[in-house]
Amino acid sequence: INNNTYIMLLVLLIICAIISPDFFTVQNITNLVRQYSGTTIVCMGMLYVILTGGIDLSVGSIVALGSVMVAWSLTTKDLGMAAAIIMPLLCGVCCGAVTGFFVAFTNMAPFVASLAMMTIARGVAYVVSNGQPVQTPANTIGTLGIAKLGGVIPWLAIIALIFVLVFWFIIKYTSFGRIVIAIGSNEDAVRLAGIRTKWYKLAVYAISGLCSGMAGIVAASRTAIGTPIIGEGLELDAIAACVIGGASLSGGRGSVLKTVVGVFVLAFISNIMNLLAIPAYPQDIIKGVIIILSVLMQEFTSRKSDSV
Repeated sequence: INNNTYIMLLVLLIICAIISPDFFTVQNITNLVRQYSGTTIVCMGMLYVILTGGIDLSVGSIVALGSVMVAWSLTTKDLGMAAAIIMPLLCGVCCGAVTGFFVAFTNMAPFVASLAMMTIARGVAYVVSNGQPVQTPANTIGTLGIAKLGGVIPWLAIIALIFVLVFWFIIKYTSFGRIVIAIGSNEDAVRLAGIRTKWYKLAVYAISGLCSGMAGIVAASRTAIGTPIIGEGLELDAIAACVIGGASLSGGRGSVLKTVVGVFVLAFISNIMNLLAIPAYPQDIIKGVIIILSVLMQEFTSRKSDSV
């Protein structure tokens, strides 16, 4: 079994602990977990799309739309907490399903279809919010962002963990998960076996949209605002986390647990650079170099294992 991802995380943990005494503090770890809960949820949906050989560039925009819909529902329409949670989820599913429809039923390239949805979802978020951050009312969704189970574990982390476990179970033990992986490996063979591959491909994009909508709720609860600018570049982090976790962009290979490790790798890199007060632009350069090295290591190992 390829354990490069776990080794990478362990080495990074040791390095972070050595170069910054503030890294392993309870406050820092808690903030880190809260900050990347939404990213983890987005990565679960992105992994399913990548497993089919597709890609979803709209996730960041759908996160923004989800956060705006939460705040808009609670302020403008005063629909109550239940509706404020259901609406962004429905919006996410609809956005993902539209992308999936064009990918599956019109053979449009996933890059093009999701790029169009990225623009549309972000535009709708700006229209709904009038281009301004929307403050959520006190004692509503914002309480979820600061709530902790037993006064220790953030509830946002619990929500992310539930998503991880559900998605891991689906991949590991259900026919849906096996078919999704099979589509990425050899779609023609799956279709010739009598399986309606188009509906499965549509479903994974709808699932990705659902995850992004949920991440929008998480973002709104963490900051107590809905804003159309949140989530910019999130699609790149999600793809990077999946690839660092060993997923193949050509489809058919990927792991839920390793994708989570990939999220932590990105989180630790960003966090340690912030603790060391490294400016934002050099951070992007360092982060990009580390991602390239990580992917090269994964590819080298996979080729070596394939040749054995």
